[in-house]
Amino acid sequence: MMATVSKYQTAKGERYRVRYRTPDGRSTDKRGFQSKDAAEKWANHVEVDMMAGKYVSPAAGMVTVGQLAQEWYDSKIDVKPSSLERYRQTLEQQILPHWENWNVSKLTPAGLQAWINELSRDRAPSTVKKAHHAISMILDVAVRDNRIAANPAAKLNLPRSRHDEPTFLTRDQVFTLAEKAGAGELVVLTLGFTGLRWGEMAALKVRRWDAARRRLTVAESVTEINGTLNWGTPKTHASRTVPVPTWLADRITESVEGKGPDDLLFSTRSGGVLRNKNARRDWFDQAVVDARLPRVTPHDLRHTAASIAISVGANVKAVQRMLGHASAAMTLDLYAGLFEDDLNDVADRIEGPSTASVTALRVVRDA
Repeated sequence: MMATVSKYQTAKGERYRVRYRTPDGRSTDKRGFQSKDAAEKWANHVEVDMMAGKYVSPAAGMVTVGQLAQEWYDSKIDVKPSSLERYRQTLEQQILPHWENWNVSKLTPAGLQAWINELSRDRAPSTVKKAHHAISMILDVAVRDNRIAANPAAKLNLPRSRHDEPTFLTRDQVFTLAEKAGAGELVVLTLGFTGLRWGEMAALKVRRWDAARRRLTVAESVTEINGTLNWGTPKTHASRTVPVPTWLADRITESVEGKGPDDLLFSTRSGGVLRNKNARRDWFDQAVVDARLPRVTPHDLRHTAASIAISVGANVKAVQRMLGHASAAMTLDLYAGLFEDDLNDVADRIEGPSTASVTALRVVRDA
């Protein structure tokens, strides 16, 4: 049935309404048009959308961002607890304070861009990008559920990320830091020469250590979220084996004597999980000061392990596998400068033509 336009009276004068049937057969109308021409244009637009299967009920778009955000958050059963916690913080700190009571149909690209601009004034680009990513996913749900026709958060201008240069320690600096770390010596050496993430190191069980092959199998990770330990798979969800230098392998083998296969490979004195915050408070940060090093974190030891591996000839695929990156492109994004030095070294080792070759080339050229 075609949409029809009719006139009605209000206290402010004549107005026009459009009566039409929705794709599910319900009769509805849209009121308040100040001219017949405006009502007819809107009616034509609705009819085109219905024929194209793109019709969106005005009532469907009345759901608020807060309501849809909760629905979206509850559906995130495919992410790690740490990622879910970051989503929660982004919702509470950036999105809901501004958009919670807005109907999703009222959001516009211009309004969202103004919000992005405002956030960018006093928040880091990474924080702004996380906020944009989250609200874009929420609005994708609105599009999927036919509440809005298109995602207004698409193609917004976002601040440029500031990529701080990773901090690389030298081999000698890692040994100095380990010496100053006291009970954390073996942890520092392992992080600095294998590139494990803290959560991967802290989750290692004795049975994951293969002394004969000098391999650590990374199959689990543990993360502290609001004081609670959460166990799961590594960041990319894939297990991997990591090679260990011979001298370090001997130290690890000595450290597991008397332990059972399901005991933690690295633990507190009581056998508990090593927590990053506690370790930094108790010994790591002080060890950095005592070793007279630049300000570094345990995660910087992961960068250091990569730089040491590259310096001794590891190629990008080997470093990718060691670190558990999702792709070689990600490894290059982080350590491109180090590989450039490696490529220069390769170029320097390529010999020029022999004297005989040069003579032959001259003969051919002069012929």
